[in-house]
Amino acid sequence: MKSERRGIVIAIGVLLLSAILGGIYGPNVRATAASADDYQTAVRDFTRVLDVVQNNYAEPMDVDKAVYQGAIPGMLRMLDPHSSFFDAKQFSLLREDQRGKYYGVGMIVAPRENHTVVMAPYAGAPAYKAGIRPGDVIVKVDDRSTEGLSTTEVADMLKGPKGTVVKITVSREGYPETLVFTVTRDEIPRHSVDIAFLLKPGIGYIRLSGFNETTDREIADALKQLGASSLDGLILDMRGNPGGLLNEAVAVGDMFLDKNQLIVSHHGRTSPERRYYAVRGNQGVTVPLVILVNNNSASATEIVSGAVQDHDRGLIVGETTFGKGLVQTVTPLSENTGLALTTARYYTPSGRLIQRDYKSVSLYEYHYERKVPDHPTEVKLTDSGRQVTGGGGIIPDIIVAAPKLTKFQQLLFRDDVFFPAETGVGGFTRYYLGMKPTITKEFEADENVMRMFREYLSKHNVRYTEPEMAENLDWMKRKIKQEVFMSAFSQQEGFKVLLEADPQVQKAVEVIPQARALYQNARKIIAQRMGESVDQP
Repeated sequence: MKSERRGIVIAIGVLLLSAILGGIYGPNVRATAASADDYQTAVRDFTRVLDVVQNNYAEPMDVDKAVYQGAIPGMLRMLDPHSSFFDAKQFSLLREDQRGKYYGVGMIVAPRENHTVVMAPYAGAPAYKAGIRPGDVIVKVDDRSTEGLSTTEVADMLKGPKGTVVKITVSREGYPETLVFTVTRDEIPRHSVDIAFLLKPGIGYIRLSGFNETTDREIADALKQLGASSLDGLILDMRGNPGGLLNEAVAVGDMFLDKNQLIVSHHGRTSPERRYYAVRGNQGVTVPLVILVNNNSASATEIVSGAVQDHDRGLIVGETTFGKGLVQTVTPLSENTGLALTTARYYTPSGRLIQRDYKSVSLYEYHYERKVPDHPTEVKLTDSGRQVTGGGGIIPDIIVAAPKLTKFQQLLFRDDVFFPAETGVGGFTRYYLGMKPTITKEFEADENVMRMFREYLSKHNVRYTEPEMAENLDWMKRKIKQEVFMSAFSQQEGFKVLLEADPQVQKAVEVIPQARALYQNARKIIAQRMGESVDQP
């Protein structure tokens, strides 16, 4: 059985190598005799090397690991930064993300001080209904201790078929004994719309964190909930959105653009050009639109942002996006593994390439330093004639940098003052709520709370000066309020607190009239070109 499995593994590696060299994922191409010999030689050399290593390496060799984590990923890294191989576990998580649901108890957990801590149960999920709260430290799952287990292992234990029961034992600040919760697992949606509400009268806000199989429905529901047709403005927050499914990006673009407007196109060496248009269009929903992005906004996020920008449908505010415009075709392989192989490149409606340069920089520079060309590789025009550049992600119409933490704020984060922790420094909110105060939506970090906060810092040897406290007072009060709201109410309520002082959100609200004027002007120009009249939004 073991040798058979190894044979399959080797076969996968050989087939992948042949695929990259011979292009089996595209249409049939006539190969010369020389190139066919090259393929066979490469495959033969690969299997010989693997055989020599397996038989002669100084220690017993894990063939699966050598191929899955070594040969195949190494080969793909030679192609581009985004072609990737998924082992069975990774492929399962990918499909989970794409489907937008999984089965479990519904909460975010994270490692803190060698323990697994609940960061936030999803509002309405089984864990939330059972009474599990942020800051709870998971001690046991069923009768198995979590001591020495990684957070990933604990999270896997919490998942299971719908309707099955899991017993979760936690320790909680202010309670001398551990608490035991019996939770029935259920289907847990992975919402791509994290939150949708009125930021202020007439101004809607939607946060979109990903593009999965339910995104278009969630956006449509959010627009309906907010009464989009009667809003004065809408802010679509896609900061940190890594992207996802192409068809969902097209569907979201369709909701905001006019019918028959181009949303995105893609083509590659073996992939003929394909163009995606708005099929239904916005159907009269012409609310002024502002999209928020940052340098972690990528792929599908850049497709939507690029389309909105090119058609002057709204303004882009924030920081330049990641610059991922490579199309990955995901192919299931044997043993529940998968391959995401780049087969084409994305282009915005004006013809801009979204992808940032990766051939002249290292992987580290590409992923972490986010290096972009010194000069724009291409300049295009929007519908109204504004200049936009390509080849380096989507550059916002209005650049607003995210605020940087002060040294004192960094110190508080480094010492886990605002995060729940079981031992040592950390978790003021956990400590404060452990005294069981009455929390209402009117809660503020008043003088009494800040006095307790100072005592907490002193008790845990976190040094501070009075000038530091004065300079960072508003920030600390807001951070405490956010953590308290997240613990007492929900993750969404805590997030609303952060938005109150978010400079990028404040700028988005400020430029809504500018977004309206831009869209009106673009419609007028397009109508004049076509010799038509146009109703103003």
